[in-house]
Parts: sequence; structure tokens; C-alpha cells
Amino acid sequence: MIHQLYSLAAEQKSAEVTDWAPRIGWLVGLAVFVAFLYWLMRQGWKWRGTLQSDLPPLPAAPEEPGEALLTASGRYHGSTTAGHWLDRIVAHGLGTRSRAELTLTAEGLHVRRPGAADFFVPRGRLRGARLDKGIAGKVLTEGGLLIVTWRHGEREIDSGFRLDRSAAQTDWVTAVTTLATTDTTPYLTEGATP
Repeated sequence: MIHQLYSLAAEQKSAEVTDWAPRIGWLVGLAVFVAFLYWLMRQGWKWRGTLQSDLPPLPAAPEEPGEALLTASGRYHGSTTAGHWLDRIVAHGLGTRSRAELTLTAEGLHVRRPGAADFFVPRGRLRGARLDKGIAGKVLTEGGLLIVTWRHGEREIDSGFRLDRSAAQTDWVTAVTTLATTDTTPYLTEGATP
């Protein structure tokens, strides 16, 4: 029985390809179509950055950041307009996903990103933190993302992080919210005087 199956399988051969030109034409056409779609996505990303050109440059981290209250490593998944989890912000590199090392000090939140632009959120601009399930381009289970809300220029921004030790995310929510609500300095807009 097995010998008959082997001989039957050996007898069946696929037809030889005799007409290569249409097949190569389809492959080239598919490659051009994929390249065109990639170009359109890239143009959309640039257009979004142009729309967000009113966003001022990110603040520089202080030279003396002070003692670390909390540190963690994980992934930065992007930033969106606060309350609009699909409205991604791409200006100043905030749309670039990367590994991240977070340090919370009395001065604010330091986000160091190898391969992408680091950024710093001063204490007076922190608005709070929460656990959520999604941000533009990343959806996890409920409470899977640490969302830090902060003010930059005229915008409130939500930045999403997934820490390597997800159990520590609750501590981050408490610490960031406490730091944001106990701030005694008023928030100043660019060019304003106290």
C-alpha cells in the first residue's frame, strides 16, 4: 500500500512553466504597487508633521536632574493629542517608536530613547498618568499601557509606554500623578512672565 502511494506521488508532476514574461510582469507590477503604497504612507507622515509644525521644540533636560524617584525601561509607543488616542503626534520625533528608559525626578520625567530623540517633561507640565489599553498603533489588554499626560505649548499630550516590568506601571501612575498635583509653580506658556 505504501509502495503504491510512493509511486503515485512520483508520477504526479507539476506542469512546467513555459510563459515567464507574464509572471515576471505581474511581479514587477506588484513591486511597483507596494512601493507606491509605501510612498503614500511616507507622504502622509510628512503631511502630519507639517500640520503639527506649531508644536514648539521639546525642552532640554536640566544638567542636574536630581535624585531619581523611579526608573524603568520599556518601550515608547508614541504620543497623541490628549483624549484622542488615534491622533498621533509625529513632530519632533514624538511619533517614532523605540526602546525607552524612563527616570522620574523632582524636576520632571526624562525619557531616553536609543536611536530616537530623547525628551524631557518638566514637572510643571506634567498633568498625570493612568493605565489604559491603547494608543495610536498599539492596543493591549486593559491596563497594559502607561499613559503620561503632559502639556507642551498649547497642547495636552498623551505619551504611551509599556514597561518591561508591567507590575511597576501602577507605581508610576501614583508617582507621576502625585508629582503633577503637588507642583507649586504655575505653568507658564512660552514668552509669559510670572
